[in-house]
Amino acid sequence: MIDKNQNPISLRQEFYRKLTHLGALVIPVGYYYLGLSRFEALAVMIPVTLLMTWIDIARLLDWKFWHFLKPLIAPVVRDHEMRGDFTGAFYILATACLVIAFYAKPVAIASLAFIIIGDTAAALIGRRFGKHRYRGKSLEGSLAFLAASLIVVILAPEIPYMIGVIGAVVATVTEGISGSLDDNLSVPLVSGLAMHLLLYRKCSYKPISILILI
Repeated sequence: MIDKNQNPISLRQEFYRKLTHLGALVIPVGYYYLGLSRFEALAVMIPVTLLMTWIDIARLLDWKFWHFLKPLIAPVVRDHEMRGDFTGAFYILATACLVIAFYAKPVAIASLAFIIIGDTAAALIGRRFGKHRYRGKSLEGSLAFLAASLIVVILAPEIPYMIGVIGAVVATVTEGISGSLDDNLSVPLVSGLAMHLLLYRKCSYKPISILILI
């Protein structure tokens, strides 16, 4: 996979891209406030993900269908995505399907909010104020990611505070070391797994109980 930090888009484009990224909050917010079951949420998310997959394939293969969407989408697509990678939108949608399918609802909601809100803060603060660089990222951006994720912990429903804090730290570290692996995929899966295992241990679920949860 190509490093998404190579040839970054402009700060203005990054801003518009992250506004779109924030729009993905409709997934965890809707999952909770609409009272959707896991099956109902997946019944919505899987078709949407398949549609985004079709759009990305159309873009990568330069199908005629893509040219109708190109003026709207192309300005916020990164260079590495244009050269042969799927977009962040595909990864966040696919990851949403995975965390909804495999983690308890509170964990799925928090882990998705970490990447949606945290990554937005990290990108905008890091691009504007980042001075201390590492692995194509900045310390300032990572601190912004952590701060935003801790706000998520305060607002997230049904997640014990300390477990949420650990999840936020795991999410921040995972985002910082993701490298060429898309953090829209790695952050929710890894931080969600950490919180899921901690909740499993805390609640002393028996193996059959965890299977029911999943």
